[in-house]
Amino acid sequence: MPSPQNIDQQDHHHDHDHDHNHNHPQPHHRKPKKRIVTHQNGNTNFLIWLAAILCTIIAIGVVIGGVVVFVGYIVIHPRVPTISIANAHLDLFKNDYAGLLQTQISISVMAQNGNFKAHATFSNIKFKLSYQGQGIAYMVADTFDVPKNNSRFLDYVVQSSSIPLTPDQVEEVDESWKRNIVGFDLKGDARTQWRIGPFGSFKFGCKLECLLRFHPLNGSYIPSRCTSQSK
Repeated sequence: MPSPQNIDQQDHHHDHDHDHNHNHPQPHHRKPKKRIVTHQNGNTNFLIWLAAILCTIIAIGVVIGGVVVFVGYIVIHPRVPTISIANAHLDLFKNDYAGLLQTQISISVMAQNGNFKAHATFSNIKFKLSYQGQGIAYMVADTFDVPKNNSRFLDYVVQSSSIPLTPDQVEEVDESWKRNIVGFDLKGDARTQWRIGPFGSFKFGCKLECLLRFHPLNGSYIPSRCTSQSK
């Protein structure tokens, strides 16, 4: 049987434990330091660095390419080839009492390449000549080349069959004879292409739309600016 202990013995034991705890203070716990870990062993992801390097190289290449193209454009100064009417003549223009119109026109079309360092190619050439909305003829040409800083002429002789005219159109023909001025509408387009060294191939469309005017008494052409526009 355990022996009972009196109050004095318990107080003495409690004082002894208190003294022991006072002589040995509890250790102070420090808070752990915080640090950012980007990857295992503290290294940045290799793929992210690789992507950043590739993007930088591509960006530098784009900038250098843009500078080269800009400098090349300033030095070479490419010009869009054009098509224009060089000359024309009204060979025939008459109508009879039945209101039928007969006409014949000689037209000289000039294809011009103003580039000093590149040949030009003209293709898909097609023009329509009409009078007061009445179609007379189509003018076409096969694909051809024009040397650098040069031109080529296309000569057409447009002859119409008898064109039936309305009473208003017959009256307009009579007025043209009185004024000694008659006009024909010319509309059409073409494709142009030329290559400049390492800068690649350039392609443009040419649109031609103008009014050809003549003196019907002698058939002479009234000069006017009739040059294609890029589209």
